[in-house]
Amino acid sequence: MRTLIILLLALITLAPASARELKVAVWNLSWLTQRPEASGELPRGVVAKQAEDIARLQAYTRMLKADVIAFEGVDGAEIAAQVFPPDLYRIHITQDAVLQRTGFAIARDLNFTPHADLTALDIYPNARFHLRSAADITLDVLGTKLRLLAVHLKAGCVRDKLEDQANPACRTIARQIAPLQSWLAERQQEGAGFVLLGDFNRWLDAKDPFIDRLQQSAPLLRADAAMSSNCWGGGAFLDHILIGGTARQMLAAGSFRELVYRETDQAMRQHLSSHCPISIKLNLPEELANSVPALIENGQKQP
Repeated sequence: MRTLIILLLALITLAPASARELKVAVWNLSWLTQRPEASGELPRGVVAKQAEDIARLQAYTRMLKADVIAFEGVDGAEIAAQVFPPDLYRIHITQDAVLQRTGFAIARDLNFTPHADLTALDIYPNARFHLRSAADITLDVLGTKLRLLAVHLKAGCVRDKLEDQANPACRTIARQIAPLQSWLAERQQEGAGFVLLGDFNRWLDAKDPFIDRLQQSAPLLRADAAMSSNCWGGGAFLDHILIGGTARQMLAAGSFRELVYRETDQAMRQHLSSHCPISIKLNLPEELANSVPALIENGQKQP
């Protein structure tokens, strides 16, 4: 076995340089919790995940084979680790006192630095019910730095006008734009690559002023532009991957994917998630590619 490992490392060293692809995914796990309904902590209609549900979700994690997964709708690091197994991933999650938290599952072979949660998205901090913060990290792959912000914005204003006075959710999500603009402006000024991703609870089509206002702070590529979801019967995407800075040149053409569940019974939405994971691939600079073997393959760590 030792001889085989040495041979494999030698082959990696001798191989010609080619771009290393980093797979980045988004997955809203829709109330990933095991709190009992009798506790009174869950909203009406929310069903706690059972052991068999967790097993199904972990199987999809292994199928996804992503290096980094921005997740939403997760009730803490402990249950996140059941879906994103510790032999493959480390967990970073926000410190919110809410049941639906955002975070990242990061391949164990990747170095990362956690940053303070973007709590400014909770625009009503003194209210009884808090809005979700965003999880913020920097990946460092042999000197290539990539900043990632995972968001889960206010629900209830998918396509209505942001200034719609009849819909309080629209007024709320409109106010969440300013903190995102500030974060984007800071990243743009730094001159590195960055990705804003997660559940925006908006269609973000070409006519949506929401994304126009974000673009005032930094030019962005929307990975799912002009695409539709095939999850649970299809529709427009609410989860998005927005790429900025030097990362725009890293996007692998045609790499956007949606992993659709094999289950087709609508009743299974509660046992899995109402969202299917989406992903892209980013090409790291070629001079680093020869030094970075694939991090996850076939659901196992590399030698």
